[in-house]
Amino acid sequence: MVVILCAFAVNQIELSPYLTFDEVVAYCQKEQIVLEAYSPLTKGRKVRDPLLVSMATKYKKTAGQLLIRWSIQRGFVCIPKSVKEERIIENANIFDFEISAEDMKIMNGLNENLITGWAVINGPWLP
Repeated sequence: MVVILCAFAVNQIELSPYLTFDEVVAYCQKEQIVLEAYSPLTKGRKVRDPLLVSMATKYKKTAGQLLIRWSIQRGFVCIPKSVKEERIIENANIFDFEISAEDMKIMNGLNENLITGWAVINGPWLP
């Protein structure tokens, strides 16, 4: 019998300012596991949040762009989904600005455990 030990390289979980999984993120960062954030746009549920819209306006961006940029600045691999060409182009146009430390702190505090898709949140594999 051959036993192969390997470490996890990537953890793909739903992440957004509204679902931060702080303990999982801290564990993955400590163990050097790349976090891949799916549903960073909250499936559209938060793109009209007045605080997010106000903040996006400040940067002359859309709320969706701000959500994607938040993921990038947190060091996550971000996989937004869209089938519309103009939205795909818009989603990629997030490298010409940076969210300020103050605004990142505000966004980091928006967690409300909003799960928009399937998520396993309990199990022996979690810290």
